[in-house]
Amino acid sequence: MACVLGELGLSRLGDIPGLTAVGAAAILAETGDPRRYDSSSSLVKHAGLAPSDNASGALSGQAHISRRGRPGLRLAVWRAVWPMLRFNPVMAAKYQALTRAADAAVQAAGAHNGTRPQPATAAAAAARARHATARVACAASLLRWIYSMVVHDTSWDPAAAAGGTCQHPARNQPEAA
Repeated sequence: MACVLGELGLSRLGDIPGLTAVGAAAILAETGDPRRYDSSSSLVKHAGLAPSDNASGALSGQAHISRRGRPGLRLAVWRAVWPMLRFNPVMAAKYQALTRAADAAVQAAGAHNGTRPQPATAAAAAARARHATARVACAASLLRWIYSMVVHDTSWDPAAAAGGTCQHPARNQPEAA
């Protein structure tokens, strides 16, 4: 897989900590060329990982992912994210930030009852849902990273991945020495 990525000029995707060549190849096999999408959001929508509201009139329900995309792509990204939660510091920090509130709610429920929180409590169920939502957000971020690296012809940049500002060099333009 690494050789195939190298032949396509995409071996730099292997520089993303925690993303294997097999994971990157599986994602690219399902998406096709990321350059064909108008934006990274289009790629996320193609995977069916875009958030979808559940509202009608004054009724506002729980938001969920649309699932209107390719199930194979969604599965490939989902599987690629799991090791990244452990081995990619940027992804781990994102996941921790997204789940901190859910973990605090479970701790507060346990402190309120005076016992260790039980798995069947509403707070624990909400925390599980929050953790799943955080993993979906991380999967969408991975797709955005891949899109950015392929379309803008850049290397892995942890600062840019974390949400910092980055300057994309013009494509196919030699950089000044």
